[in-house]
Amino acid sequence: MVIQECLALKKNIANDKGAVTFDCPNCGNYKIIRSRKAREIVAKYICPSCGFSGPN
Repeated sequence: MVIQECLALKKNIANDKGAVTFDCPNCGNYKIIRSRKAREIVAKYICPSCGFSGPN
């Protein structure tokens, strides 16, 4: 079993109905995982593959 973890808050997203997973908008080489809480508080994340930071 693979545990999926929010990139910004380092929390397990199992059973997190507001969590999202998407490819890095810059390089597309890394799956960005964001919890509902990270999205609500607009927590920044950094792609480990290319260094892109978001949101904004």
